[in-house]
This record gives sequence, C-alpha cells and structure tokens, in this order.
Amino acid sequence: MEMLVPAAVLEVRQLPARQLKLVPAAVLEARQLPASQPHPNGIEFDFSPQLRVHFDKQMRAMWSRWAPEPRPCFNPALLAHIRAYYDFLGSSGARVDCYGEEHPIEYVVLASATPGVFNLGGDLDLFKQLIDVRDRQGLLRYGRACIDVLYRNYIGHELPITTISLVQGECLGGGFEAALSSDVVIAEKSARFGFPEILFNLFPGMGAYSFLERRVGQRGAEEILTSGKIYSAEEMVALGVIELAAEDGQGEAEVAALIKRRARSRNGLAALAAVRRRVHRIDFEELLDIVQIWVDSTLRLNPRDVKLMQRLVSRQNGLGESQQVH
Repeated sequence: MEMLVPAAVLEVRQLPARQLKLVPAAVLEARQLPASQPHPNGIEFDFSPQLRVHFDKQMRAMWSRWAPEPRPCFNPALLAHIRAYYDFLGSSGARVDCYGEEHPIEYVVLASATPGVFNLGGDLDLFKQLIDVRDRQGLLRYGRACIDVLYRNYIGHELPITTISLVQGECLGGGFEAALSSDVVIAEKSARFGFPEILFNLFPGMGAYSFLERRVGQRGAEEILTSGKIYSAEEMVALGVIELAAEDGQGEAEVAALIKRRARSRNGLAALAAVRRRVHRIDFEELLDIVQIWVDSTLRLNPRDVKLMQRLVSRQNGLGESQQVH
C-alpha cells in the first residue's frame, strides 16, 4: 500500500517555480484571517497549538515560536501552519492592524517555544515510513513543503523587512537550515549547531548547501556538511556562519538591542539585505532540484543507514519528552 504525506495537510501548490510569487493577492484575501487576542506588547495571532505568533509594537517585529508535537521537528502539520502564517505575512503589505491602530512590520523573528531545542529538523520517523514503502512522491511532497517556507523567509516574504533567527538550544539538520534562511542569526551561547545527516549516509537537502555556500563559500560549507560535527554558537560566529552569540537567557534582549541599534539606519539596512539576496540569489528551482537529488539519495539508503536514522528518531523522541538538552 502506498503511503503519502497527506496532501490536505501540506497543501503544496504545483506551480512552476518561475511563477512562484508567494500567493496571488485575490487568493490570500479569500483566506480567513487568524483569530487574534491582546498581547502585553501588541497583538497575538492564533495559527495553531504548534505555532505561536505575536506582533511587538515597540520592536515593530512579528515573532513566531514553534512548539512541534510530539517531536521537536518539522512535521507536516507544522509546515502547513507555517505556510498559513507566511501567507498572512505576504499579504500584509508589511502592515498590521493592532486593534484599530496600524503599525509597520519591520522585522520578522523565528524562534522556538520548546525549552532547550530550536528545532531538530526533518521528521525522521516519517522519512523511515516513506522509505519502507518506497514512496518517492511522498518524500518529494514533504521536501517541497520544507523549501516552500524556507524560500519565502530567505526572500524576506517580498517585503521591505529584515528577518532574524533567534536560536536557543539544539539547532540541527532542517532546524539549522531554517535558521540560515534568515538575514541575521543570533544564538545563545549554549546553542548547538550541526548537520548529522552524513552519519546515516545522507545529506541535508532542504537548502543547507545553498544557504551555507553563500555565507562561508564552497569549502567552508562542505566542511560543515560532511563533518557530522556539532558546533557551539561561538564556533559558528568564528566561522562566519552566524552573526552573534549572546549570553544564555539574553537572546530576546539581544534581538531588542539589535533592533534598537539599527533604528536610525533601518531603511538602508533593509535595502542592503535585499541587495545581498540579489547578489547571492537563490532561485526556487535550485532548491527544488536539490530536493529531487535528496529524494533519490534517500531511496538509496541501505538497511544499516535506516537503522542509524531510527536511532536519531529515538533522540528526537527523547528531547520532545524531556524538553531538555542532553
């Protein structure tokens, strides 16, 4: 029996990549807006129990925090919730209504609501199920859902904004890819980064090479991707992969301080970020081609490789249950 990732959950559009302009405005306008409620510093939006979103009026920043269940990874439902949130952002015109007052959105921040874990990446348990039944289309559908949301963040949602990733805790595999999709990456010093895929004879196929190569060059990118090493936040700063390592517990304060420092030059810096994206351009076609290579590589894994993957599934389960870094 063929097992597919539920299409209704992922809702992956089959648009040619050259036509990918997020979503047509008429479609977005037809979507139901998320429920909202007051937040101490602005307004909070209800997308799902797995995704918390609020707008901070003082920072002019839209914050999202994911809380995946049962494991701290990108399950299909979470990807659908993130996409719904990004649809909302893309249709906002970089403005948000906060109970009758319109405010500009200048920053979009990615963070985690799971203590000790930013994100552990791909849903390895789902991968194993799809591998067992040789479901190429299911793997492809999952991979495309991942790059859909990462690409939107990389291009700044086609808005005059700056994107920031705040990493607190474990940031591995696809979680690392998600962090790298932002303009700025800030991590607390206890955060740990890495791509463990090489340990079970695979590679991270949802943007890792594209994002890293544009930050540290081919040699630096391949060293990180093939080492299987876990890096500290300070090592990531030294290598030029991330911008800043903050003291533990000070990540949010560091984001606020960065926004304050940039206030006078925000327009110029946002424009510079857009220039950087143009110079170091990533096309959706590039990411999709790499996903297809990843799918083919995944289906070539041998039983020993899959067994090693299962061990990492057990680790994902353990972190999800304890919500602590081991």
